Amino acid sequence: MKKFNIRKVLDGLTAVSSPSPSPQLGAKENELIPETLQSEHFQICKTVRHGFPYQPSSMAFDPVQKILAIGTQSGALRLFGRPGVECYCQHESGAAVIQLQFLINEGALVSALADDSIHLWNLRQKRPAVLHSLKFNKERITFCHLPFQSKWLYIGSERGNIHIVNVESFTLSGYTIMWNKAIELSSKAHPGPVVHISDNPMDEGKLIIGFESGIVVLWDLKSKRADYRYTYDEAIHSVAWHHEGKQFICSHSDGTLTIWNIKSPAKPAQTITPHGKQPKDGKKPEPCKPILKVEYKTTRAGDPFMIFSGGLSYDTVGRRPCLTVMHGKSTAVLEMDYPIVDFLTLCETPYPNDFQEPYAVVVLLEKDLVVIDLAQNGYPIFENPYPMMIHESPVTCCEYLADCPVDLIPALYSVGSRQKRQGYSKKEWPISGGNWGLGTQSYPEIIITGHADGSVKFWDASAIMLQVLYKLKTAKVFEKARCKEEKPNTEIVDEDPFAIQLMSWCPESRMLCVAGVSAHVIIYRFSKQEITTEVLLEVRLQYELNDLESPEGGGDQTPAPPTPSTSPSPQTAAPQTHTSTSSNSSDGIRDNIPCLKVRSSPLKQSPGYQVELVVQLVWVSGEPPQQISSLAINSSYGLVVFGNSNGLAVVDYLQKTVLLNLGIMELYGSNDPYQRQLRSPRKSRQQNIYLNFNSAQDEEADMEKVICQSVNLLVVISEWGLYFFCVFLSTVLLSVCPPRGSIPLDNRDNSFSRSRSSSVTSIDKEAREAVTSFYFCETYNRKTDGGLTPSLWVGTSLGTVLAISLNMPPAGEQRLLQPVIVSPCGTLVRLKGSILRMAFLDSTGSLLPSAFEPWYEPNAPANGEERDKVRKRRPVSVSPSTSQELNENQYAVVCSEKQAKVISLPSQTCVFKHNITETSFVLRADVVQMNAGICLACFCANGHIMTLSLPGLRPLLDVNYLPLTDMRIARTFCFTNLGQALYLTSPTEIQRITYSQEVCENLQEMLGELFTPVETPEAPNRGFFKGLFGGGAQSLDREELFGESGAGKAPRSLAQHIPGPGGIEGMKGAASGIVGDLARARIALDERGQKLSEVEERTAAMMASADTFSKHAHEMMLKCKDKKWYQF
Repeated sequence: MKKFNIRKVLDGLTAVSSPSPSPQLGAKENELIPETLQSEHFQICKTVRHGFPYQPSSMAFDPVQKILAIGTQSGALRLFGRPGVECYCQHESGAAVIQLQFLINEGALVSALADDSIHLWNLRQKRPAVLHSLKFNKERITFCHLPFQSKWLYIGSERGNIHIVNVESFTLSGYTIMWNKAIELSSKAHPGPVVHISDNPMDEGKLIIGFESGIVVLWDLKSKRADYRYTYDEAIHSVAWHHEGKQFICSHSDGTLTIWNIKSPAKPAQTITPHGKQPKDGKKPEPCKPILKVEYKTTRAGDPFMIFSGGLSYDTVGRRPCLTVMHGKSTAVLEMDYPIVDFLTLCETPYPNDFQEPYAVVVLLEKDLVVIDLAQNGYPIFENPYPMMIHESPVTCCEYLADCPVDLIPALYSVGSRQKRQGYSKKEWPISGGNWGLGTQSYPEIIITGHADGSVKFWDASAIMLQVLYKLKTAKVFEKARCKEEKPNTEIVDEDPFAIQLMSWCPESRMLCVAGVSAHVIIYRFSKQEITTEVLLEVRLQYELNDLESPEGGGDQTPAPPTPSTSPSPQTAAPQTHTSTSSNSSDGIRDNIPCLKVRSSPLKQSPGYQVELVVQLVWVSGEPPQQISSLAINSSYGLVVFGNSNGLAVVDYLQKTVLLNLGIMELYGSNDPYQRQLRSPRKSRQQNIYLNFNSAQDEEADMEKVICQSVNLLVVISEWGLYFFCVFLSTVLLSVCPPRGSIPLDNRDNSFSRSRSSSVTSIDKEAREAVTSFYFCETYNRKTDGGLTPSLWVGTSLGTVLAISLNMPPAGEQRLLQPVIVSPCGTLVRLKGSILRMAFLDSTGSLLPSAFEPWYEPNAPANGEERDKVRKRRPVSVSPSTSQELNENQYAVVCSEKQAKVISLPSQTCVFKHNITETSFVLRADVVQMNAGICLACFCANGHIMTLSLPGLRPLLDVNYLPLTDMRIARTFCFTNLGQALYLTSPTEIQRITYSQEVCENLQEMLGELFTPVETPEAPNRGFFKGLFGGGAQSLDREELFGESGAGKAPRSLAQHIPGPGGIEGMKGAASGIVGDLARARIALDERGQKLSEVEERTAAMMASADTFSKHAHEMMLKCKDKKWYQF
């Protein structure tokens, strides 16, 4: 275990100069702080992917294993079993998946890609892998078909040819069906690509081939010629068999369905236009949109089902995509929210020659997965148990908390269960394959997602699963425009004005604070009881600021002390109260107007998160407010702080007051490192200003102050010229008017477009300094402090860390009556780049979390026991115990976009420093707790994930994991405790990863199993049909027909075989596993049962030989038992 001596690694003092001499290092700083974390504790690994597959392109279902597979346009595979059993795979080429085929009940899957390659996946392992690949060189793949219990895969091409692949060896057969031989003289033109291949359910020797032009061919595999050819004028999109093999149905591009008898190729037996208008004169119906797919399923006890997508009339403009279910005389048109990609009918039997008995339809949409219950009237849908609606509204931000309070998930679930929709099917979810993993993780995990529509979702992410717990709609607080004409002209964004930008959550107190793109902050308190509140008045703070001359170089303006817009009398000095329908000023310039309008009608708040306070920044002199770039809440202090490119504001949500409304330059005070001075300093900056409305004066040694004891206004003026507002109000809404900084409209930016330069010499960059991070703590703010004080640390985009002291009133009723006194303490430290994260360690190197208040029921009865508990509650402080010495030091960990520093307190000396990156910048940094210690985790824009030890800042991990491809990753990447992290890998999917070696080692146990041993259902009795058709699957020896002895070898130039990642061992495993089991399954289901596998024959021969040897030995023993030795 490596140890560090803090004293010998001092590398400089903080940039703040103090008139008093720096105190000597405390005795505790001479001790050695052990660091338990080592590089072997870290390893990067993907764990699980949640959400809906982005841009889906194909789908398949195993009716025996009950596993669903979905392929995407980016080459991804998502496999789903029972809720909680999910798997993600990726093709290396990244080409779109055009078709998927399960080897039913064999634990294998064949995928066909748009780059003309096919792949065999082994699903018998927890992380599926490719066993074989075959890349076609001269043909474009358009369709694949793998008959049930067959090892020969039919592949149709764009040229109209059909090739056959052995899935055991993944080699091409010499048997090929050429398009010209298939159609012969039935057409003068090329028939087009192959759009369908399937064998006759009652005769495996008959293959039906559908060409795009409208030609269908019934091919005899044995005689290698076409039996019948069926021609229709319209293009074909899909074909489906009746289970008796006497009829098939085709869907066409003009919205018609044609039903053909196989022995009557002249014309279709029936032509249907389901959604076409039938003319009275008997003419052909008007053409409709193409029917892209049709399925024909039969039942024993009733009429067959014809299910198809598309086919609507062209005059249905604006109608949503539909799935049509025709059953007997009834036709049901089921509207979908998104375009249909594919659909599958789930049936009771896997055998195509038996009554299908359909019970559900799986519909794959562009952004959703819907399963329809066919067995109930009205065709209700099943409730989807998968977390597929992450993208219900686009995700704008994420937070991830591991090892949170154990009572939190049950509390959220109890209020969230009341939000569930009704009307779902009462049956169990039909996709129920696989088994759950045996994970050892026992700690609760919660993911919070903020969305563009203003909603916030809480997810249970424990044990690599994901389940929605509760949904909060923040937009309910505001009025919504019914149409574009009613849309207010005060909005600063064209779309999604309620979008969530930042979130701050205290899991212990369950207090939640969100910031939106319309410069609004909403504070929520958790309650299990329903209440109704009235939001009738909107209260704003507006002060007329005296005009000042701009500093040279466009620096920040310094506001004069605030002057009420009316005469300074006790009656008019308070901020004016306006209704929510404030109008523009007389000159037409928008001023003192918020971006959104708060609801004026009573608001019914259900159990869960209920609005405590709304804060809005307002327009000032025609300029919109800057978007909020940082946010923090502390339940122990009852404070919320937020900042932007103009400054920061501190709000006391218990007293509904604004404590601090301050520009960045005023936060520096006289110690501004950039020397942003006024050209003509006003006298008001050189003297103390007293505004006394029936108040008493209270002077302190470090700063002269006047506290106005009026219940209306508190104004504090320091020698730095800064001012605070504190308004004691009982209304629900506060609107904060920020100081008028000199940030021009075209220079405003957000937290993701800020300057990445570490230079602090440019006046232009000084004007762009924004508040980027906050941290509430109990620490030493000055070098001379003898004890811990409540504090707020502020980080800026220019790498400066400043401190603000918080003088808190006594807990209990006094907290609601006495004001919180806020006083800046100056600059503490500077780093290169924008400040991202701050944290504190005690003298032993352990993490010091912020103080918090335990949760209580805010709406408890007035005379109940819960109300007494509320009165007696005390904040929980996590500061060092009273047994520790008062002069015991702390360590502050500060991380910026470029470097990290560890500062010793109260001496304010830098004891450790590490330059994280020179050529890139850090996007996300978090101080996280691991099982073996704490560390600083960083994610850089160049894709590197790094961890640094604390407090020594030793590099422990540096992996080039993921290059920054879009801002979605930067906006959503977050680390949490115990080696967990996540990011939004696509607009619809969350990717969870781990950087813990311990989690990587246990991941195999945690993952679910896709394949489970299940017996294949018995085949139907086909004795009568065998005699009628002259042979079925039993009479067709595909091995003899397609094998090398019967068909020869295919040209080598046609396709290239590529072994899977497992190499020879992988192929051996495939031969002994999937293919061997497939052969044994076929033999077991063969009625004659005459063939045995080679291993079984050898075993039987060895057993027979052993029996013969035993008999001979026994006979020899009896024969020689009575003989003497000399008789031999």
